[in-house]
Amino acid sequence: MAEKDNKKTAEQQPTAEEQVAAKKTTNAQSKDKKKSATSQVDELKAEIKDLKQQLADKDDKYLRAEAEIQNMTTRFKKERAQILKYDGQDLAKAVLPVLDNLKRALTIEVTDENGKQLKKGIQMVHDHLTSALIDHGITEIEADGKPFDPTLHQAVQTVPAQDGQKPDTVVQVLQAGYQLKDRVLRPAMVIVAQ
Repeated sequence: MAEKDNKKTAEQQPTAEEQVAAKKTTNAQSKDKKKSATSQVDELKAEIKDLKQQLADKDDKYLRAEAEIQNMTTRFKKERAQILKYDGQDLAKAVLPVLDNLKRALTIEVTDENGKQLKKGIQMVHDHLTSALIDHGITEIEADGKPFDPTLHQAVQTVPAQDGQKPDTVVQVLQAGYQLKDRVLRPAMVIVAQ
C-alpha cells in the first residue's frame, strides 16, 4: 500500500516539464490580463477623448446660439426704434396734399368781406395743421434760393441763370417737400438755374 501512496503522490506532483508548462501558462495568462487591462485603458482614453470633443462641440454650438440670440435682440431693438421713430409716416404722406390745397387756397386774392373771413379761417386751419405736423417731427424742406440737393429736391425744370443767380440753385418751388425727422417723405419739386 505504501507503494500505491507513493505512486499517487508521484502522480499528483507535477513533473518538471509540467511545472515549466504551468509557469508558461500562468505567464501567458498574466500577459493576457495586462494586454486586456491596457486595451481597456486605451478604450477608456479614446472614449474620454470622444466625450471631450462632443463637449467642445456642444459648447461651440451653445456660444454660437447665444451670439445669434444677442444679434437678433439687437436687430429687433433697432427695427423697433426705426418703427417708433418714423411712426405716422403714412398718415403724414396722406395729409400733405391737404396742406398743399390749403396753401393754394391762401394764394387766392379776395376783395369782399366774406372772402376775407373765409381766407382767415383757411389760414387758421393751415397754421394748426402745420403746427401739428411740426410737433410730430414733420418739417417743410427749405428749397427757395438754396443749392440744389437731389436727396431733398426733385428738379422738374431748368432755366438759364439770370442776374445774381448762382448755377445749380433753386429759383422757384412748385410743390413743397417734407421730411419726417431725417427721412424725406416727399422731395420738393423745384426749378433750378443752370
